[in-house]
Amino acid sequence: MYTKRIKTPLIAAASGLLFWAAATSAHHGWAWTESEQTEMNGTITQIFIGPPHPRLMIDTAAGPWQVDLGNPRQTQQAGFVEGEASVGDAVLIRGHRSAKNEEHIIKAVRATINGKQYTFYPELVRED
Repeated sequence: MYTKRIKTPLIAAASGLLFWAAATSAHHGWAWTESEQTEMNGTITQIFIGPPHPRLMIDTAAGPWQVDLGNPRQTQQAGFVEGEASVGDAVLIRGHRSAKNEEHIIKAVRATINGKQYTFYPELVRED
């Protein structure tokens, strides 16, 4: 009887943790993106630098897009830190778009802002 009272809350907690992990990892990795790289131009409308992924919101000719950058350490190592860009700056993004056409999300391998390149995944950059 005693072990049953312990196991039930443990199973519930473990199930909740697995559900949370699956939900938070939805856009981690590359499986959710198209395999080919693309480039898009836009204007920065929002900048967020923090976990789980720094990101930009940009306006493009096709509408608003979310740009996921590298993890916080990769983004910092690429030189993209607070103050490197401002709302209103033009940006060129090279990366992988979401495989779901209705999602306007791109995972950047490189961003060019004010003539400066920030490469988050140097080993993945493919030049056309």
